[in-house]
Amino acid sequence: MKLICGVDIGNSTTEVAVARWEKGSQPRFLASFMTSTTGIKGTLRNVEGVELAVRAAMEEVGRPVSDLSVICINEAAPVLGDVAMETITETIVTESTMIGHNPDTPGGLGLGVGVTAPARALPEWNRTDPVIVVVDGSLDFTETARLVNEAAASGVDVQGAVVQRDEGVLIVNRLNRPIPVVDEVKLIDRVPLGMRAAVEVADQGQTIRTISNPYGIATVFGLTPEETKMIVPVARALIGNRSGVVIRTPRGDVQERRIPAGRLEVSGENGRGSIDVNSGAVVIMDTVQKVEPLVDVKGEAGTHVGGMTERIRTVMSDLTGQSREHMHIQDLLAVDTLIPQEVRGGVAGEFALENAVALAAMVKTNRLPLLDLAADLQKRIGVKVIISGVEADMAILGALTTPGTSKPLAIVDMGAGSTDAALISRDGRVSSIHRAGAGDMVTLLINSELGLNDLLLSEDIKRHPLAKVESLFHVRLEDGTVRFYKDHLDPRLYSRVVVLKSDGSMQPVYCKASMEQIRQVRREAKKKVFVTNALRAMATVAPNHDLRLIDFVVLVGGSALDFEVPDMVTDALAQYGVVAGRGNIRGLEGPRNAVATGLVLAYAGGGGE
Repeated sequence: MKLICGVDIGNSTTEVAVARWEKGSQPRFLASFMTSTTGIKGTLRNVEGVELAVRAAMEEVGRPVSDLSVICINEAAPVLGDVAMETITETIVTESTMIGHNPDTPGGLGLGVGVTAPARALPEWNRTDPVIVVVDGSLDFTETARLVNEAAASGVDVQGAVVQRDEGVLIVNRLNRPIPVVDEVKLIDRVPLGMRAAVEVADQGQTIRTISNPYGIATVFGLTPEETKMIVPVARALIGNRSGVVIRTPRGDVQERRIPAGRLEVSGENGRGSIDVNSGAVVIMDTVQKVEPLVDVKGEAGTHVGGMTERIRTVMSDLTGQSREHMHIQDLLAVDTLIPQEVRGGVAGEFALENAVALAAMVKTNRLPLLDLAADLQKRIGVKVIISGVEADMAILGALTTPGTSKPLAIVDMGAGSTDAALISRDGRVSSIHRAGAGDMVTLLINSELGLNDLLLSEDIKRHPLAKVESLFHVRLEDGTVRFYKDHLDPRLYSRVVVLKSDGSMQPVYCKASMEQIRQVRREAKKKVFVTNALRAMATVAPNHDLRLIDFVVLVGGSALDFEVPDMVTDALAQYGVVAGRGNIRGLEGPRNAVATGLVLAYAGGGGE
C-alpha cells in the first residue's frame, strides 16, 4: 500500500490531493488542500507553498509526511502573464473652452446661454446681452445671491452661473428666479470672461441633452459645419454628465488626438504581421489569428507596448536564470475598453472616456526550473518527488471524475493569468492550448473603466455581487430583490453601493457610477476575457476547429467558482450543442483539484512507474 500525493502548482494557487493506493485497485482519496502559490509558477519560490500544502493535507490524513511514498508534480513550464492598458485617444482643450463638469449637487435646472462676466461686475453691467455669472471663491452664497437678485431686478438677464465653491444649491435657494448653476470649479480663474457660454443642469437622475449633442452646441453658438466637427470631442466628453458648461473663445480649439501607443510585430508559424495598437483589439486579434500558432511577439521600441513585452521577458529571465533571447511570447489577447482620463486643458478636473486597448501576453519557458524545484522539494521534505505528466493531460484525467462525463471531453481551465483548454478524443489522444488573459485581466478592466485606482476593490467587485444600501435596515440587491437586516447597518454605508462579500461583510464602492453601471462593467469585462478566451481556446483544440464535434466541456480552475462566469461560458457554448458546466472533481471537490487528482490517477494507472 502506498500513499501518493499529487501537487498542482498553478499561477495563483497550489492544490494537493492525497490518496491510498495498492496495485490492481483504484486510488482511494483521503484528503485535499489548497494554498496560495508562492512566487511565479514553476520556479524555486514555489517550494515553500508546496511544502505547506503537503504538510497540511497529511495532517488531515493523520499521518506524518514521511509516510508518503511519492509526490507527483505537474509538468508545467513557468508561464508569466502581464497586462497593459494603452490609451489610444486623448481629448485636449485649449483656451479653456469647456467645463465638462459633473458636481454632486449643481443648482437650478435647464439651459442658460449668455456672456461670461464676473459677479462683482453685475451692478455696472450695461450691455443688453444675457449674462453667465462667474463667481470666484471670495464671494459666499449669500453675497452671490444678493448680487444676482439685484442685477435681475435692474433688468440684467442673468441666465446661469459658474461657481468656484460648492454652493450651487445654496445660491439657487436664495434667488428670486432660479438659474442653472455649475459649482465646484476649482480653477475659476481660467474661465475666460466676455465670451459666449452655455450652462446646462439636468434634473436628478437625468443627464444633460443640449451641450452633450454636437448639434445642440452648434445651435447655441451658431457654428458652421466645419466648426461642428471640431466640437465633437467636447460633446462626447459631456455625455452622461448631470451638468456642464461650454464656452466659445476666439482662438479656442478642441481636438481629439490619437496617442501613438506603438506597433506590435507578431511572428507565427503561418507568417508575420505588424499592427498599430491604435487600430484596436479587433484588428490585433485578426492579425494574431492569421499567423497562429504564435512564435513570438515584440513591441515597438520606445513605446508603452514595447516596454510591456520587454518587461515580461526580463522578469521571466530573472526568475528562471535563462537568457532574454530564449523568452518568447506565445499568446496575446487584446480587448477594446474605455478609460476615464482627465481632459487636458480643462478647468474643473473634467474626465472623458477615452478609447483604450488592454493587452495580455504570456511567456512560456522550458522545464529546467521545474527540475530544480523538484530536487529542492525532495531535499527539504525527505520524500521522493517526480515530475509526472503534462498539466493538460492531468486536468483531463481529473475532469473525467466529474459525474455524467465521458470522452470526447474538453476542459477549460480559467485561472488568474491564463485560460487553458484541452481535449481528449475517444481513443485517448490529448491536445491542449494556453491562452493569455484571465482573472487578472478582468480585474484590470474593472479597475480602469470605473476609475477606481484600487485593485483590491476591483477584485472584490469581480468576485461578489452588488447591493445598494437603501436604509439602515435593508439593501436592494443587483437582481432587484430586497434583503432585510435585524440589526442596523453601519450608517456610513447609507445610500452607498456595496460589494456583498461571502462572509457577510459589505465593502463600499467609492465611485460615481450607479450599481447598474458597475454591474454592467463587471459583466462586460468577464465576457470580453473569459468567454472570448474560452471560445478561442476551444476552437483551437476542437477537431477541424469545430466546437460541435465536442460532446462535453468541463469548466475547472479558480474562475470556474465565480458566481456568473460559468453561466456565461455555458450559454456561449450552448449554441454548438455542447454539454458544458462547472466541474465537480471526484463528485465532491467542485471545479478545484482537477490536476492534483489527475496526477494521482496517472501514477496509479502507470503501475507506480
